[in-house]
Amino acid sequence: MGKEKESAAEKVLSFIKKNNIEFVDMKFMDFPGQWQHFTVPVSVFDESSFEDGFGFDGSSMRGWKRINESDMLIIPDPNTMFVDPFIDAPTISLICDVYEPATKEKYDRCPRNIAQKAEAYLKSTGLADTSYFGPEAEFFVFDDVRFDSGPNFSFYQVDSIEGRWNSGREENPNLGYKPRYKEGYFPVPPTDQLMDLRNEMVQNLIKVGIDVEAQHHEVASGGQCEIDMKFQPLLKSADQLLMFKYIIKNTARKHGKTVTYMPKPIFGDNGSGMHVHVSLWLKNKPLFAGGGYAGLSETALYFIGGILKHAPSLLAFTNPTTNSYKRLVPGFEAPVNLAYSQRNRSASIRIPMYSNSPKAKRVEFRCPDPSSNPYLAFSAILMAGLDGVMNRIDPGDPLDKDIYDMSPEELKDVPSTPESLGAALKALADDHEYLLKGNVFTEDVINAWINYKMDREVKPLALRPHPFEFEQYFDV
Repeated sequence: MGKEKESAAEKVLSFIKKNNIEFVDMKFMDFPGQWQHFTVPVSVFDESSFEDGFGFDGSSMRGWKRINESDMLIIPDPNTMFVDPFIDAPTISLICDVYEPATKEKYDRCPRNIAQKAEAYLKSTGLADTSYFGPEAEFFVFDDVRFDSGPNFSFYQVDSIEGRWNSGREENPNLGYKPRYKEGYFPVPPTDQLMDLRNEMVQNLIKVGIDVEAQHHEVASGGQCEIDMKFQPLLKSADQLLMFKYIIKNTARKHGKTVTYMPKPIFGDNGSGMHVHVSLWLKNKPLFAGGGYAGLSETALYFIGGILKHAPSLLAFTNPTTNSYKRLVPGFEAPVNLAYSQRNRSASIRIPMYSNSPKAKRVEFRCPDPSSNPYLAFSAILMAGLDGVMNRIDPGDPLDKDIYDMSPEELKDVPSTPESLGAALKALADDHEYLLKGNVFTEDVINAWINYKMDREVKPLALRPHPFEFEQYFDV
């Protein structure tokens, strides 16, 4: 290690030694979108670990290998180190890439590999060299959650000290500070009972190196919150979103609470979205600022055109659960209209107008939700937008009218998001050529995603009676 400048791997090893770290936790992303991990003692971790990696059973990971081809490899990325604030023994975490052990090539279905290929493809086009992503992942904090299902029953129940449904409950005493339905946006304490918890979440995020811009209560009664991270390049943004989820969930658990990123856990109130802010840059110069609508450049408008054109298939990755489409329902604030606007929040794309700085010019894609796998979602958004730029796709006229004031005649020409996950997956089957460019996504990845989602989520839900059906039909 006699180099003039310490490498990233050397810095990790030096940090381990100086801080008496005892364990190294390897975190990696499975196909549907959950972090997985295993841990090694520092005695078996050295410089060769960043080249040789560690083996694991790929057949136990959802959507990956069959049992007869199960051996796989993960190799940690030394640039992703953070100290885990929730493990008693001194532990660092490293985010890993998944490899085929025989060829030492990155595994095609590794979501992080797809994000890396998306960034490489962007540079290869010459259109831009950096794509910045800023996700706003909303979440619910609950005090209790119960759910189960079987051949003859099915139920769920969530609860929150803030839930308006508890305004008449015996709490010895019930102090009454519970946000009204759809009125949870920005109330001060004591109505906002999660202020201290969110501040602790922010402190923990900052400790692991995540820049936080703001935290606040969200619209729904029952503990809906939002914490905003600063935008980052695509891969780093996806890495940090997973760190974010991990920090938020574990901070809540320390206080006997639980967090869900499920888009629609409560009926009749706002669901949790993940508005994604996107911009392209070239040689440290922003490409989305210009003299067009809402101060956008031609490049930005074509980028919007690509997202709108491919939105039905794009939502198979950005809104990848059956529950996602309980949020995307017309008639609410949900962004179901496939149009763009500088002010209409029911449009799927909004142009934020908080700042006139060219560096702040971006587009906000409002459809995605936090159940998505960020590596796949961000990569798909980028590929759709780039297809728009490369093919000069006209986004059409903006939708600046109040959607609630529009007549059915006017609305009939505004396309909407798919009504179900099954419809989005069908759209993906019919429209995915734009994702295959640069070998970013592959036919195998597309087919595996569609089959996994249909077989594990869409079809099983279709087979099960719903409690509301008993309310509707039991006495027919």
